[in-house]
Amino acid sequence: MKKVNSSKALWLALLVGIFSNANADNIALNPTHPEKYTVVKGDTLWDISGKFLQHPWQWKELWKYNAQIKNPNLIYPNDTIYFSIINGEPQLSLSRPEVIAKTDKPCVLKPTEYEKGRQSFLLDKNNKVLPCARESELEQPINLIPHDKISAFLTSPKVVSPEELENAPYVIGFHEGHLLAGTGDKVYVKNLTDKTENTYTIYRTGETYHDAKTDDILGIEARYIASATLSNDNDPATMVITKGTHEIRTGDRIMPSPDIENTLSFFPKPPEQLINGHIIGVKDGMALIGLYSVVVIDKGSADGLIAGHELTVYQKGKHIVDPVKDDEEVQLPDEIAGKVMVFRPFEHLSYALVMEAKHDIHRLDEVNTQ
Repeated sequence: MKKVNSSKALWLALLVGIFSNANADNIALNPTHPEKYTVVKGDTLWDISGKFLQHPWQWKELWKYNAQIKNPNLIYPNDTIYFSIINGEPQLSLSRPEVIAKTDKPCVLKPTEYEKGRQSFLLDKNNKVLPCARESELEQPINLIPHDKISAFLTSPKVVSPEELENAPYVIGFHEGHLLAGTGDKVYVKNLTDKTENTYTIYRTGETYHDAKTDDILGIEARYIASATLSNDNDPATMVITKGTHEIRTGDRIMPSPDIENTLSFFPKPPEQLINGHIIGVKDGMALIGLYSVVVIDKGSADGLIAGHELTVYQKGKHIVDPVKDDEEVQLPDEIAGKVMVFRPFEHLSYALVMEAKHDIHRLDEVNTQ
């Protein structure tokens, strides 16, 4: 019995639609596209579309021509995508390895046995081979982007203004004279004016982000330290630590727990307006910026950025001395170094994921609408 394969028809319609509607959307093929590609574990839809298209985000533009496709993320490891020319038009097709579902029959042939050339099988009373089902684990469809790279940054840390941080309540002391506090401990909080919430988040001041051109402060990182519940709303108020990643110190700031929808559904596209910004930070303490690094850029929702917006990274051209005219300095052209996708915008800055890295990417590299 063959595994039901309804997703194949959906994917075939989507992939063929990419090329049949190419003229309408000015979609360009990747000049180095392969004739076929077999999906492997760890691939993303972004990676695969980039093998066939110059701009992976243009897949979304084609969904309007394929209204019957409800969920495009239905492609699996070991699926093979083929490129071909039919009637002068480029097309893609998809094939999926045949998999037989498990049955209640006594004979189950595992992939390793099949590959090793198993010869012995169960026989019935007439010495005929009993049916043998080939067993295979059910694969999960691939994601558009590597969700594990950004999930930790969707709710924390947050970025706040200097005024917001300065006016926030703070930890003033601990129960029983402790110098630090952890899960289960009581902490005392001063200046808690908003007592309508029951759950709060404890933050610690992190990096201060500046505009690359003006040096104005765009925001201050508030790093998540712990979560707490309010048990006494006196002044100082009493809170109980429910969970945390670090020990709490005096001076740590308190804010109501963020009510953020944790979404992993993104629809990449370029911004409609011109964006001219810079990379001003990199998360996770990384010294080098490469593929799937989380970076901070000095443009945000006030500039029109939303989750899913794609920007091109430009590496600044170096200054060199003219080899003929020694007294002249020449700046080489800027080069495209990669692409980033905004996944969490704040008012004046955003967190973005590096989706493509052709060259080394550095702090202060420009990010622009291509």
